[in-house]
Amino acid sequence: MDLIFSVSGLLLLWPVMLVAAVAVAADSGLPVLFVQQRVGRGGREFGMLKFRSMVADAAVKGSYQTQADDPRITRFGRWLRRTSIDELPQLLNILRGDMSLVGPRPDVPAQRANYTAADWLERCSVRPGLTGLAQVTLRSQATPAQRLALDLQYVREAGLALDLKILGRTLARLGGRGSN
Repeated sequence: MDLIFSVSGLLLLWPVMLVAAVAVAADSGLPVLFVQQRVGRGGREFGMLKFRSMVADAAVKGSYQTQADDPRITRFGRWLRRTSIDELPQLLNILRGDMSLVGPRPDVPAQRANYTAADWLERCSVRPGLTGLAQVTLRSQATPAQRLALDLQYVREAGLALDLKILGRTLARLGGRGSN
């Protein structure tokens, strides 16, 4: 399913991705992609791709945590984030096998300190996803504890039916019909 959806998504969305790349470059220069180390299945680190929505040297200017009014976010970056178009390059991460379409969102390595050893192992037992249960349930309003609970719920209940439900809720949200 991941291979079919990632290839189909890339074929259908390449014009949107091209326009986004040109707009990022025009708004705030190069590079257009941001690569951040994230943790995947089995605790393996990988470079997660996103369209850059912050100033080019944002990592030097602050932490990986961002706020809604973060001054590092560019004018076009706010729109990219609001529409989730900044996440589209992760279709390449899915194609490479680093991520899945659905699963817990990948954490940065420093976030491991927020977990018990057992929770970390369980969370890393599946590939991280482009979308997940926490994202369609609480979006960015989730506390770390709520997100972990939903991520572990997903790991324990993972299956085609749940994945299709999460994908449906994700598409509804992107189409403006979802809550939050």
